[in-house]
Amino acid sequence: MGQESINADTFVERPRYHVSDQIAKEREHEIQYRTCSWQKTAWLLFSEYVCLAILAFPWSYSILGLVPGVLVTVAVAITVQYTSLIVWRFCMEHPEVTNVCDIGRIICGGSEWGYNVTVVGFILNNTFIQALECLVGAKLLNTLSHSGVCTVGFSASVAGLCLILSLPRTLNQLGGLATFSALTMGIAVLLSVVFSAIQNEPFGYIAGEPPIVTMFPVVGTTYVSGMSAFLNITHALIGQTMIPSFLAEMKEPKDFPKALWAVTIAEVTVFILCGSIMYHYIGNQYITSPAFGSLQPVYKKIAFCFAIPSIVYLGSLYSSVTARFIFFRVYRDSQHLHSNTLVGWGAWVGIITVTWIFAFVLAELIPFFSEMLSTICSLFNGWFGFIYWAMAYLILYPGKTRWAGRRRTIETLFNYFLIAFGLYIFFAGTYVSIQSIIDSYRASEVGSIFSCASNAV
Repeated sequence: MGQESINADTFVERPRYHVSDQIAKEREHEIQYRTCSWQKTAWLLFSEYVCLAILAFPWSYSILGLVPGVLVTVAVAITVQYTSLIVWRFCMEHPEVTNVCDIGRIICGGSEWGYNVTVVGFILNNTFIQALECLVGAKLLNTLSHSGVCTVGFSASVAGLCLILSLPRTLNQLGGLATFSALTMGIAVLLSVVFSAIQNEPFGYIAGEPPIVTMFPVVGTTYVSGMSAFLNITHALIGQTMIPSFLAEMKEPKDFPKALWAVTIAEVTVFILCGSIMYHYIGNQYITSPAFGSLQPVYKKIAFCFAIPSIVYLGSLYSSVTARFIFFRVYRDSQHLHSNTLVGWGAWVGIITVTWIFAFVLAELIPFFSEMLSTICSLFNGWFGFIYWAMAYLILYPGKTRWAGRRRTIETLFNYFLIAFGLYIFFAGTYVSIQSIIDSYRASEVGSIFSCASNAV
C-alpha cells in the first residue's frame, strides 16, 4: 500500500475484480460462499445485535441513571459505527482478508504471532458468546417450566439444539433463520416494554414502595456496579469481529455500509426505547437483568417465549463462524472445502461439536447473565471493539498522511484515544468482572458450578 491516503476508487474498484474472480471460481463448486446480498447481510447483522442483551439495558440505566445511560448508549453506538466503517474500508483495501485474524496479522506487521494471538481471542470471544446462549437458554427453560429438570440438563439441551442448527456450511443458509430470529426477538422486546407498562406493579413489588426512577446515579453507587452497567451496554453494541466474515461472503462488499447504517439506526432506537421505558415503569428496586424477571409471571413467560429463536440462532451463528475459520485454515487447498465429502462433513461436525462442549462448560463456570456479559466485554471488546480498528486506521493512513490537515489530525488523535480506552476496558473491566462474579457467588444467587439449582428469572 502506498503512502498516500486512500481515495474512494480504491475502496470500490480493487475488491470488485477480486470478488468477481472468486465468484467465477466458485460456480463449478457444490458449496459456494460468495452468495450474500447486502439485505441478507443486514439481517445477519441485525440478528447479531437484536438479542437478549437488549434486556440488560433497563438494569444498566438503573445503575447509571437515565441521562448518563442514554448518553453512554449514543456515544458507544457512534464509536462502533465509526470503527465498523474503518473495518469495511480496511477489508476493501485488503481483499485477501476473510476474518478478523487476517486483520490481526496485518496490523501486527504481517507476523504469525499477531495472527495466532488474534486466533485465540477470536475463538474465545465466540465461545463465550455461545456460553451466554447456553446460560440464557437454561434461564428460559427454567422460567417456562416447573419440571424439576436440572439446570445443567437444560443448558446441555440448548447446546445440543444449537449444535444441530450450526451445521449449515454457509452464512447464506443461515439467512432465513437470521431474519426470523431478529423478528421474534423484536417481538419479545416489544412485548416486554408493553407488559412493563400495563402490569399493575413490577414482579416482587412491596406495598408502599413505588418504583424509583433517577436521572443520575444514586448516592452509594459503586465503581464495580457502574462499570458493570457500562460493560453491559458496550457489549450489546459491539460486534465488529463478525464484519470481516460477513464481507467475505458478500456478492458486493462495497454495499456493506447500506446494511451497517440500517442496522445501527434501528438498534440504537430499540436499545434506548427498551431501556428507558422499562426502567421508567420498573424502577431501581425491582429491575433485573435480563428485564424479563421484572415482569409478572404470565407476562414474563409470554415475552420470554419469543426470545427462543434468537437464543438458538445467535449461538449457532458464532459457532458457525468459528468452525468456518478453523475449517478454512485446515482445508484451504483441499477438495473438502467446496465439495460434499465424508471427510469434509466429518471435520465440520467435529469442530462444531467441540465448540459447543467448551461453551457448555463455560456456561456452568459463570452462571450469571450480567456477569457473563461483563466478562465477554472486558476480555475481548476492548480489543475487538476499539484497539484493533484504531490500529487498522493507522495502517490505512501511515506516516505523515495521518497528520495531513486539521481534520485528519483530529481523527488520528481520536484513534489513539480509542487504543487507550480499549486498554482501560480490558484492565479495569477484567477486575470488575472478576469481583462481580465473586460477589455473586458469595450471595449464592444460583448455587455452585454445574448446579441443578433453578436460574429462572
